[in-house]
Amino acid sequence: MAMMQYLMKSIAYLLSHRWCMLFSMIAGLALILLVTTDGPHVKHVEEVLKHLQFGLWWVALGVASSIGLGSGLHTFVLYLGPHIALFTIKAMKCGRVDLKMAPYDTIQFQKTPLWLHKDCSEFGPPVFSSSHGTSVPLSSILLQVQLEAVLWGLGTALGELPPYFISRAASLSGSKVEAMEELDTSSENNGFIATRLTQMKRWFFSHAQCLNFFTILILASVPNPLFDLAGIMCGQFGIPFWKFFFATLIGKAIIKTHIQTVFIISVCNNQLLYWVETKMIRMLSFIPGLETMLPKIIAKLHSMKDKYMATKTPSTSNIKVNKWDFSFASVWNGVVTIMLLNFFVKIVNATAQRYLKRQQEEELASLKNKSS
Repeated sequence: MAMMQYLMKSIAYLLSHRWCMLFSMIAGLALILLVTTDGPHVKHVEEVLKHLQFGLWWVALGVASSIGLGSGLHTFVLYLGPHIALFTIKAMKCGRVDLKMAPYDTIQFQKTPLWLHKDCSEFGPPVFSSSHGTSVPLSSILLQVQLEAVLWGLGTALGELPPYFISRAASLSGSKVEAMEELDTSSENNGFIATRLTQMKRWFFSHAQCLNFFTILILASVPNPLFDLAGIMCGQFGIPFWKFFFATLIGKAIIKTHIQTVFIISVCNNQLLYWVETKMIRMLSFIPGLETMLPKIIAKLHSMKDKYMATKTPSTSNIKVNKWDFSFASVWNGVVTIMLLNFFVKIVNATAQRYLKRQQEEELASLKNKSS
């Protein structure tokens, strides 16, 4: 009932604004005609749809990572980080960065990028080389994965808006948000970790006067599990929306994502690995017993990496066998689907709870008016 009510309100809003309704109808009809009719425009429409799917995919992953007051999916660890790492390893192995067939040739929900399992000979001879094999500049790799990182960061910035709007609405109505009410009623006898978190949250709320553009920018630019509280404080104490959003956008979509991306590229860079290996061998050579063991361990790690990145040979058999796909990718996609559905159910439940609470408040107000 609550979801239907919000849908009816949205339709009523469109009907009350004729220009908006007319523009929506024209845009919808034009889109339907472009998709359903044949012609030379079909390939361009498909290309545009692939780019839109690519952009929405990474933005949605960013939103899923930061929305939900700390209960979201850690999609950087699940998707963006592995994508950057795999592309870096492949680029260092092939000695070139022009591996993608298009910007949207990335890790997505039901498919892997086309460059992942291709042999390096299919891309051509190495463009970058050094005495230690291939040596691809960090800046060249960064340009190839920068768009995905920025789109993911934009999604994380958008995911921080609900706590701000909820807190701002509560402030305008003269009430407190649930997080602040919990701090007022929480006790100190909840364990060491819970007590320290409560103290940190209270410190955040007690220093609300220090919130400005640069403070929000600093909080958004570093890994900060308590940034939801910053959004709640900004909404509760009347920080303008554009000041909060632009500071969050710059911090998360530009500064933080580039720090994380450069770190992943540096870790997967052959030059850095070679430097770390030589330094570790030199440092640990003074420890008895490790001098002979460490090179063997490093060699095994290199063989595992080469085996993982090796090109899969296509099967020559023409016999098709129907069987269940229990690969790690399919199982993991199923787990992520269940988590996203659970998150959607939580949103519907929260909407229904707010609808019921508003109904109860209206009934209590009518009873008070009758009694008075």
